[in-house]
Amino acid sequence: MLDNAPRGTICIEDIEIGMVRSIRKVVTDRDIALFAEVSTDRNPVHLDDEYAHDTIFGGRIAHGMLTAGLVSAVIGEQLPGHGTVYLRQNLKFLAPVRPGDMVLAEVEVTAIDHSRRRVTMDTRCIVEGKTVLAGEATVLAPSRKFD
Repeated sequence: MLDNAPRGTICIEDIEIGMVRSIRKVVTDRDIALFAEVSTDRNPVHLDDEYAHDTIFGGRIAHGMLTAGLVSAVIGEQLPGHGTVYLRQNLKFLAPVRPGDMVLAEVEVTAIDHSRRRVTMDTRCIVEGKTVLAGEATVLAPSRKFD
């Protein structure tokens, strides 16, 4: 068997149901500004304190997809890691993430289809013990074997 898997990768042959990986990141004003620039989503609820103060959030919030991007980072860097191809992701935004919040992004393997190299994972982001994002991802995992 040839080992052609990239570094920073857990191959389909080694993934098990129940595996969990995570990262923690403080969401900064700079992160929000950079995300607005890259995505072109300049909704003032993310960028303007005065405007955001008068919304249902009572202040500025991070873009939901910025938070979701932390899940992508766990999948792309840790589980399965480098070489993974995203196939599907559903998301439910449950609470806002604010500048200065420490976000814990986690993925947990819930199903594996070895024959198709598919891995299904619960995905979630948590701030101060409260789930702010929940969903499910399906990815194509790298393999040590050539196709």
